[in-house]
Amino acid sequence: MDLSLGGASRDGGRSELVRRRWARYYLENAPSLVWLVFANVAAVFVGVHFYLPSLPEVDTLVWPLYMDSPVAVLLMALSLVTLVPNLGRSLDDAPTNLVLAYLHTITFVWLVETGLWTALALNLQVDAYFPAAWNYFGVLTTHLLFVPEAYLIPHYGKTTRGALVTALALVLANDIVDYGFGYHPPLEYDLDGTVGLVLVAGSVLTSLVAVGLAARGFERLENSA
Repeated sequence: MDLSLGGASRDGGRSELVRRRWARYYLENAPSLVWLVFANVAAVFVGVHFYLPSLPEVDTLVWPLYMDSPVAVLLMALSLVTLVPNLGRSLDDAPTNLVLAYLHTITFVWLVETGLWTALALNLQVDAYFPAAWNYFGVLTTHLLFVPEAYLIPHYGKTTRGALVTALALVLANDIVDYGFGYHPPLEYDLDGTVGLVLVAGSVLTSLVAVGLAARGFERLENSA
């Protein structure tokens, strides 16, 4: 499956993952757009609730890099809200500027990286979670949905080289905070030996993949760095 959106017409399907007609249905109509915003805001509270027991042990300044999933869906809610002024018009007319390019790019990368990382972390030590209905199936399913949701963004957003570099720096900084300082999301197993090395390497790989997909997925904002 070719996930590249680069060079594709904005009038046709922009990706094999999310078709243009579906993106237009959900993002051009007020009820569906409001529902998507509400779902992401609700997911923020669900995610924060998961992290609550461990938050007192984490410096407040580190929270945005510690609570990966809540931050990802919060960014998505903000990205979707930028479409509110465009309601009633085509996605082709969605607002684009340098600030939005950074927001949309970082949001895409955070969603994809978090979704892929969660699948890796759960299945690296599957016995710690499986077959619990929510701890495995619920968490895995909801986080994998981050990926197709991220692919809604290139239907209305653009990127720049600076936005991609910034997203790469942030997501790699997140990996350093996670494993260099021990602020990775809570896990049901220890990161000793081979398991820890595989998860660290896999985390860096998912970060690079997320940025690579963003680079291929977005059209470039003209005359911007």
